[in-house]
Amino acid sequence: MRRIVKEGRFEFVTGGISAHDEACPYYEDIINNMMAGHEFLMKEFGVVPRNAWLLDEFGHSAANTRLFADMGMEAIFINRITMKENEKRWYSKDTNFIWRPFNKHFGDQYQTFINTI
Repeated sequence: MRRIVKEGRFEFVTGGISAHDEACPYYEDIINNMMAGHEFLMKEFGVVPRNAWLLDEFGHSAANTRLFADMGMEAIFINRITMKENEKRWYSKDTNFIWRPFNKHFGDQYQTFINTI
């Protein structure tokens, strides 16, 4: 496994110990989960994920996206968005967007590329 990671043939995404609940998370749990996972991946493989894949969340929170941006995540791949948003994006074929969580308060310095799959 170390060899194929080093060769660039395998990439870890997200990197937490487990998938956390975005519906009602406590921010310290998200941070601790990701910190433990990232420390393990750095120790064992010398990598820290830069992309996240949120496979089956029931909604996505701006707070989670902001924390991921703070952790250095450059892109997040998601599969659930609201029906209204899904219809709009399906018709326009635009499944990518830039999410700037809390930009009203923090400006545009934290932004993450989002791809809805």
